Amino acid sequence: MIHSLAVVHESAKIADSAIIGPFCVIGKNVVIGENTELKSHVTIGDNAVIGKNNRIFQYASIGDDPIDYTYKKGDFSQVVIGDNNIIRECATIHGGTAKEIGVTSVGNNNIIMCYVHIGHDCKIGSYINLVNGVGLAGHVHIDDYAILSSNVGVHQFCRVGKHAFIAHAALVGKDVPPYLMVTAVNAGSTPCGINTEGLKRRGFTPEEMKKIKEVYKVLYRKGLMMKEAFEIIKEMAKEDKVLEPFVDVIGTSRRGILR
Repeated sequence: MIHSLAVVHESAKIADSAIIGPFCVIGKNVVIGENTELKSHVTIGDNAVIGKNNRIFQYASIGDDPIDYTYKKGDFSQVVIGDNNIIRECATIHGGTAKEIGVTSVGNNNIIMCYVHIGHDCKIGSYINLVNGVGLAGHVHIDDYAILSSNVGVHQFCRVGKHAFIAHAALVGKDVPPYLMVTAVNAGSTPCGINTEGLKRRGFTPEEMKKIKEVYKVLYRKGLMMKEAFEIIKEMAKEDKVLEPFVDVIGTSRRGILR
């Protein structure tokens, strides 16, 4: 159902079961899947693709032009959103740039709360919570099951690993390995252990958590240089798949690892 007060471009493809509320604006070549609901005053920019069963609340803006000096009007720019996401009031998700593939992506089953900003070229996985006021600069990657608490800021090109928990108002300037808890300190952030409670809730066994803690000690308690610690962690990961995300994040880091 499309409300009579919505403005929808003729090229948009909207599933019959989707609900488009009053005063929504839908741009060119937009695709909106089955049972997705847009409350009132939602703006969807050109080329955006939104999957099934999403709920998008008032004044959210998805797929508008990226804030980047290299972007030129007319460049291909797109937001792709999966299924079963909740995007709350006044959240903003900007399209990608030609620096990468022109796409900002959001996976499935995420909760994106009020006033969250997801910058151009970000890659957001699935089962992620972004709490009120989170700000992600361009090119940030957030891996599955991560939780970013209110007013967390993440520097461009940083990555937050799987199952990580970032506490309120932390400013993240380097890559966060998986499974970690990070807290705010002196206008920055610092690791403060393993996200034990989160791992328990997601079914990790005591033995798996013990192995994760052993990697944490290698990274943060033994005084090793990063290169030395990484070699040890790679050997440990050969014995247990639960440690492989450490190798992935550390081995592909562009910003360096938060220590």
